[in-house]
Amino acid sequence: MKYIKEKVRHQLISTEYFFSKKDKEPVDKERVKKEILRAIEHIVVSERLTVSVEEKEKITKELMDEVLGLGPLSSLMNDPSVTEIMVNGPDLVYAEKDGAMILTDVKFESTRHLMQTIEKIMAPSQRRLDESCPFADASLSDGSRVNIILPPLSLIGPVITIRKFLREITEMNDLIKRGTLTQDMANFLIAAIKAKLNIIFAGATGVGKTTTLNVLSGYIAEDERIITIEDTSELHLKQNHVVPLETRQSNIEGKGEVAIRDLFKNSLRMRPDRIILGEIRGSEALDMLQAISSGHNGSLSVLHASSPQDVVSRIETMIITSNTAIPLWAIRRQIANAIDIIVMQEQLIDGQRRMTHIAEVGSIENDDVMLRDLFSYEIKGISEENKVVFGEWKVGGVLPNFYPRFKLYGIDVPESIFFKAQT
Repeated sequence: MKYIKEKVRHQLISTEYFFSKKDKEPVDKERVKKEILRAIEHIVVSERLTVSVEEKEKITKELMDEVLGLGPLSSLMNDPSVTEIMVNGPDLVYAEKDGAMILTDVKFESTRHLMQTIEKIMAPSQRRLDESCPFADASLSDGSRVNIILPPLSLIGPVITIRKFLREITEMNDLIKRGTLTQDMANFLIAAIKAKLNIIFAGATGVGKTTTLNVLSGYIAEDERIITIEDTSELHLKQNHVVPLETRQSNIEGKGEVAIRDLFKNSLRMRPDRIILGEIRGSEALDMLQAISSGHNGSLSVLHASSPQDVVSRIETMIITSNTAIPLWAIRRQIANAIDIIVMQEQLIDGQRRMTHIAEVGSIENDDVMLRDLFSYEIKGISEENKVVFGEWKVGGVLPNFYPRFKLYGIDVPESIFFKAQT
């Protein structure tokens, strides 16, 4: 059966629909199925093989998964309880399922089979992945994000990491039902978006930063022009007036690279009402602060950090290491003037994701940027099975300095939500 699959697979790879392109129409499933069955019959008859009806059906289904999906990974991609998939060579496939890491029974037939799947993933992105550039990011058609790294950098064979785009999380109620935040916190963040506050979504990898940003971006008004800037496309905004920009790798001669900073500078000439940065990683941090300070409010961005204070420290470090001559006190003043809120998310020990801090970025005191928690999450107890048995959100008991902005935009935010207990 493996022999037949390999021969049919080789024929499929030469067809025009195996490697889908971004601008291509959806693949005709019935046509693919007929092509596979015709190829199987031809091999069986010409080579006088004995194959049962059940085996033919199994081969057809598996090859359909390869054409229409990601082969052996299709079952995991279709499982709504799976949030991440990690392929460590052809024989070890792990998945995060319901917050727990498990070793699945999914396997690839060979390293060659795994590489064919990788080629299928990379084809629409038109990004390089070879010996000269053995690692790359890409995104799937459903919005899932993919990272791939190849030997010799990987010592265990080709490695794929897929962070699935969760289509079932599309609005604030979905996050509330999952216990990510409270209703008051949700109402506050929606108001913050409408009042064009500048927000950074922070946390470690896979805690839901981009998901939260995606949900909140849905509350941006339809008449605003939104520019999104990303390394790899992950954001899926619902508005019509959206201009998505994506970086470009250098070519094989090392030329033609377009970095986030280049796109950000260009976006300022595109008359944006909003600029959304998929992730702040380097010197673009200074450009972002200066743009916001010059009147481009309502900016949203993502940053990897371990705490709200770490967000400030990382931005300082990015700017200092970008060959600028700006003194630290001036950098901190720009941070305090430009950023309004830091939204911190974490994955708890039992796999649950929580919004652990919504912190206001305040003024400068004793040469430091002052942060104040408006809302925070506190773990009260953990069971013997490492389950968070009790945790609660707390309010900071302070009215944010930007509170008058809500009235300026005609948004009703009761003062009481900053003082009453959260449920």
